Order: sequence, then structure tokens, then C-alpha cells
Amino acid sequence: MPESLPYTPAMEGRTLLDELNHRIKNELASLINLVTFKAVRADNVEVKEALGNVVDLIHQHVEVHSILTAPDRDTLLDAGEQLRNLGLSMCRCNLDRMNIHLLLSIDTLPLESERCWRLALAAYELVTNAVRHACFDGRDGEIKIKLMRAGSWVNCRVTDNGSGLGRIKPGRGLRIVGELAKSLGGQIDHGFGVNWTSFRLDFPLTLREQRANRVVAARRRRTTCRVKTMPPLPASPAAGGRTNPISVPSPL
Repeated sequence: MPESLPYTPAMEGRTLLDELNHRIKNELASLINLVTFKAVRADNVEVKEALGNVVDLIHQHVEVHSILTAPDRDTLLDAGEQLRNLGLSMCRCNLDRMNIHLLLSIDTLPLESERCWRLALAAYELVTNAVRHACFDGRDGEIKIKLMRAGSWVNCRVTDNGSGLGRIKPGRGLRIVGELAKSLGGQIDHGFGVNWTSFRLDFPLTLREQRANRVVAARRRRTTCRVKTMPPLPASPAAGGRTNPISVPSPL
């Protein structure tokens, strides 16, 4: 029989995390079934509608939880796509209900799956922190997530337009973000003013990620070069002196 690998603390931590995620999903599924059953049994139309809205809300929480579940494969993922999906789910889950607008400025950014997951967790915590603590003073709330690559580094910034003075406290969420930043080999910084607060997470790319991002950049440059405006065609006599319409070739 093949020899079994030693059971390391990292493997134990992953097993406990998988068990926790599995239990949370099961409990959410049970909750959905219970509320759905009550909605079906309800005679009052308003109660039935209210319970249906609760089921929809729980489904949105399940979607957010699924996006934030630890990956089970060592592969490269597009962190930009991951944050877009997370942002859309958070809007459906609570931001839209609170009239808070989420704006995204995100580059395509291949990251190792584990590190992509940690970045998503950090972004989620920072957005949640803004939702809970920002004071928008009657203005429409606005939260911006900007993700970009700067050479061999990644810059992720989360900014909101709420009053920031005196509300940045080292709570559990921000401590988690700090630990996530360290696990990525980076750091977290913040700034604030009367009507804004900004958190910035910077961390370096691994060699594997740098190679993948160079491929993305090369493809982008190739695509840009292939899209060229063609010179106008000469006027056609049959068209009454008008030029024929032309089309710009699509990138391959």
C-alpha cells in the first residue's frame, strides 16, 4: 500500500474550513426550505410575498458565500472577474436595498486561486466595513472598488463617500484585512476626510502570476494593434456621391 502523507497543521486547518463551509451551506439550505414551506402554507397574500422576499434574500447570501468559499484547486483565476461577480452579488444582497451604489474599475488580473480568494475576502470585508460604518449624511451612498496592476504589484483600493472622521477603528473586520494583506506579502493603508474614506491594499505578484499577466498584457497590445481605422472608400457615382459605409475589423 502507498504510504500516507503526514497530517500537517495546514491540512487540518483546511479540513476544518471545509467542514465549516459545508455546515453553513447546509444550514442556509435548511433555512430556505423552512421559509419556503411557511410561504406555501400562508393564507395572507402580503405574508406570502414577504416570506418569498426573505427566501430571495437568503439565496443572495448563499451566492456571496459561494463566491467567498476557499478554492479546491491550485489554478489561476481572474481576480477582476471574481470581484465583479462578488460586487454584483453584494448589490443584490444588500447594497441595492440600502440605496448604496457600487462602482467598479477593474483590470483583468490572473492570480493563483488561493491568493485570489484572499483578495476577494479582503475586498468583501472593506465593502462591508463601509456599509456598516460610513455616514452618508442624507447623500446617496457610493462605494468604489479599483483593481489594477502596477508592474509586479497589485493595487486594490476601496473608497466610499461617507464621513470618515473618527470611524476607523481597529475592529475585527479590519484586523482580518490586515492579516489577509500579510498573507499576500503586502500591506494595508488608509486615508480619510470629511466626506470620504479610502483603504488601499498592495501586494506583490508571484513569478507565476507575473508570467500570466505578461501574457494578458501582450494579448491586449496585439488586440489594440489589430484594430485599425481603414481609410474611407472613394465616393460611388451610383450612390449619388456618397461614400460607402465601412466597418472596423473586430479583434481576433
